[in-house]
Amino acid sequence: MINVIGLGYIGLPTALMMASHGVEVIGTDYNKNLITTLNMGKTTFKEEGLNELFKDAICAGIKFTTEYQITDTYIVSVPTPYDKFSKKVDACYVVSAVKDVLRVAPKGAILIIESTVSPGTIEKSIRPVLETENRTDINLVHAPERIIPGNMVYELLHNNRTIGADEKTIGENVKDLYASFCQGEIVVTDIKTAEMTKVVENTFRAVNIAFANELAKICRHDNMDVYEIIKICNMHPRVNILQPGPGVGGHCISVDPWFLVGDYPSLAKVIDESMKTNDGMPDFVLNRICEIMKEKDMFDITRVGLYGLTYKENVDDMRESPTLQLLESQERHLAMGLKAYDPYITKDVVKNQYHSLEAFLNAIDFVVVMVKHNEIKENVSMLKNKIILDCHNIINLPGVYHI
Repeated sequence: MINVIGLGYIGLPTALMMASHGVEVIGTDYNKNLITTLNMGKTTFKEEGLNELFKDAICAGIKFTTEYQITDTYIVSVPTPYDKFSKKVDACYVVSAVKDVLRVAPKGAILIIESTVSPGTIEKSIRPVLETENRTDINLVHAPERIIPGNMVYELLHNNRTIGADEKTIGENVKDLYASFCQGEIVVTDIKTAEMTKVVENTFRAVNIAFANELAKICRHDNMDVYEIIKICNMHPRVNILQPGPGVGGHCISVDPWFLVGDYPSLAKVIDESMKTNDGMPDFVLNRICEIMKEKDMFDITRVGLYGLTYKENVDDMRESPTLQLLESQERHLAMGLKAYDPYITKDVVKNQYHSLEAFLNAIDFVVVMVKHNEIKENVSMLKNKIILDCHNIINLPGVYHI
């Protein structure tokens, strides 16, 4: 039996996937409301294919509880925020979960950490817990998750995985567990290498996004079309520039690279500047809104609306959302009034939030496309006669502004 600890964006799909592939699974989370919802037969967030996977797992006998289980294998998948001042990973949730596991784990149990951590975190923060609790009989393993909201089910099945373990035999045993559902290649290595590879993957993407965002700023300064430039450059066989955007959100690309900056501040210079570039994009968009309003002799900020509150398209995940960052920036400047709407966010999470596209557009003259949800791409005709700042280059109408 596998006890999956933490049933959020990563833990729940992982537990469901294992259960639907013949593994006996009990999911544990301290959030009683979450457990109640799952036991009522309902999922706790929207994700393509998740409801079907949930039904399969229920049929296979998965159980949900707030109690930790006595078993031989645990998977810890809890959040790992970072300290915004030091930029170092905050492993408090992982440490807390590990301490709870140790109270019930039998001798020789395998403890798999799926949460993303910086290189050396397990050695510095987790292993000392085992030593303090006199539980060095526990086998530590790191198997960092590799999935993204919006495509979780597919990526759980098909993405390659990395297993970091102290002992080769333990690593191979865990590899066999993940091979019950994972069709990608599964590599067994040491723990610190596994920690580093996950952080490096997200850092690579963050740096490349920052390059595209910096290009956008340079081209805006000299009134050049960054999209045309990127299109032409990408015709070169060894060039693949990404698209600029209003910022970077989620709990991977916008967070994980900071772990390296925090741990290696004198070495991670390119990473540091890249993250600052990405973090600065919501303010850049806010400045563009101001510029366009001046150009259009528009003075009423309440007639400006932000389309999209999530951090990426077609999901309900708002973690580190660029739109929320922009609204926070507006508030810091003692300004209010921007309206907001997102088809995936049904509860009020910000001021002046709307819950239908038609009502949102009727209330504004200037729409800022922050997220490229399918809804807005399928209803471009509704944007006619609006001032449009398209942060993703998806609106094909005359007179559209870009970042």
